[in-house]
Formats: sequence, structure tokens, C-alpha cells
Amino acid sequence: MHILETHQLKKTYRSRGKTLAAVRDVSLSIAAAEVLAFLGPNGAGKTTTIKMIAGLILPDSGSVRIAGCDPHRDSRALKLIGAVLEGNRNLYWRLTPSENLEYFGVLRGLTPRVARQRARDLLERFDLGDKRRALVQTLSRGMQQKLAIAVALIHDPQLLLLDEPTLGLDVEATESVKRLVREIAAEGRAILLTTHQLDIAEELSDRVAIINQGTVVVEEPTSELIRQFSEATYRIELEHPLDAERTNKLRSLGAVVEPKQIYLRDPDLLYTVVDGLRPLPILRVERDQASLRDIFLTLVRQGRLPELSNSGGEVRSGQLH
Repeated sequence: MHILETHQLKKTYRSRGKTLAAVRDVSLSIAAAEVLAFLGPNGAGKTTTIKMIAGLILPDSGSVRIAGCDPHRDSRALKLIGAVLEGNRNLYWRLTPSENLEYFGVLRGLTPRVARQRARDLLERFDLGDKRRALVQTLSRGMQQKLAIAVALIHDPQLLLLDEPTLGLDVEATESVKRLVREIAAEGRAILLTTHQLDIAEELSDRVAIINQGTVVVEEPTSELIRQFSEATYRIELEHPLDAERTNKLRSLGAVVEPKQIYLRDPDLLYTVVDGLRPLPILRVERDQASLRDIFLTLVRQGRLPELSNSGGEVRSGQLH
């Protein structure tokens, strides 16, 4: 069952007498229990698309359906959405976690009694029970982010919009948030994940959609996209340099040999080569596999995405800024 479906969304703006096409043609779908990573450079149309999905901006044409409901015509659809925005716009810092959850729960249609009960349950689930009476501004960044996710879940939405859920978190907090995202998806919710941290997108997503200049240029299951861009090359890493005899023999088989590295493009040769290396100590045998960062850079070089400048973001250190 598809929780989210968009079909040929378009949105233009007028600025200084000119027409700007922010979104040209965006069709997406997310099934229950699925995470879709929605990626692209700044200015590509991600934010406008998300605002149309959330019912905040009316598309010029095209449609949005959330569990079959149109958020622009049916207010019930808006109750099916939860959102965590980048930055500090999700919580009231001078309220406690309990007060935030109860306030947003009632705001989203829960009775005070139900809101209190759900607040208690979420605080315990997210390991925030002992902080329920502390002011949000005194909590760590990781705790604030977990609370923001809890607030987004207070009314039990079917679609969760996550914008940079791990940005600025330390390693421990990042792992905690990633675990929660997996659990939330496993409960049957659809998750639309936007992030510039491409390693996080690769780890959490079931599918990837890359948008550029208002158009989705790539949409594939994450594993399939990585497979398409990965070469069938195996790398064998040795503890000590190879002797000349073994080096010549491996090269005669078509292997690329470096002092401590062997590269094979023919997987049928892998076990033959490994047997021939006995008794030399082997540190690692692995298949070369592309990452989302590699794929993004490949698309840049192929001209399918523009080179990113400092004003539009740049790819470095596994992140898209």
C-alpha cells in the first residue's frame, strides 16, 4: 500500500517579472514501512516539493495523495503527516518535554487525556522519561532531536517527513536516532528523508530519488542503484608484498597487482587466486561497491547534475553541503 503518491507536480514563481520553475515534474511514491531518501543540491526543488506534500503550497498542476486523501482539499490528510524540520523549529524551548508533547498532541486533535498518555509512552520509549520535567533548552542536542521525532509521532501519523534528522549530532546520538528511524518505519509508517549526509541516506533508505532543476532524474531502490554503479571488481589486501613469481602468475591471469593489493574483474578467478596465495596472510577480501556519494559525483561528471558551487552546495567528505 502506498502511503504517499505524487503525480507530475509542478510549481512556478514570479520574481522581478520573470517566471521561475521551482518544480517541473515530480512523481514519487512511498509504501508503508518504506524509507525514501529524497536527495539533490540546494535549489533543486526539494523544499518546494515537500511543502506541496505537506499542504503548505498549492501546486500549479499535478496531485498529492496521502493514504488516498488530498492534503489540499481534505483536512484529514494533514492529520496523517508528522514532520521534523532541520534546526530548532520543532519544539518550544521554554517548555518541558511533557508539555511539548501534550501541547502538540492537543493541537493535532487529541484529547488532553490521550495526549498525556501518549506523551508518557513516547518519553519512555525514547529514553527521555527522566527528563520529562526539564526545560528543553537544557537538553543535549541528541535529546532535543529525539523529542522532536516524538512530537512528530504524538498523533500517530502514517507519513513522517524527516529533514536532516542527524545533522549536528555526535556519534552516539546519531546511532540512537538511526535506530529510531528504523523502528518507526518497521511499524508501517512511510518516511520521506531529506539529508545532505549521503552516508546516512544510504544506510537508512530503501529507495533513493534524486531531484535536480525541479525534475526527478533518478529513482531506484537503494541497493539496485548502488549495484548499477558498482563494478564487479574484487580487491584482495595482503599483509606483506607479493613475491615476483606470484605477481607474474597473477598478472598472466588478468589480475591487476600492486605490492599489497590484487584487483580481479573476473569473479570466477577469485577462489583460484585465493588458493594460490596460500599460506600468505590475507587481511581483507572485498567487492568494490559504489556509495551514494560516488553515484552523485558520477552523475555530476556525466552532466546529469550541475557541478555544485559554494553557493549551491558541494560534495565532500561523504556529504552534500
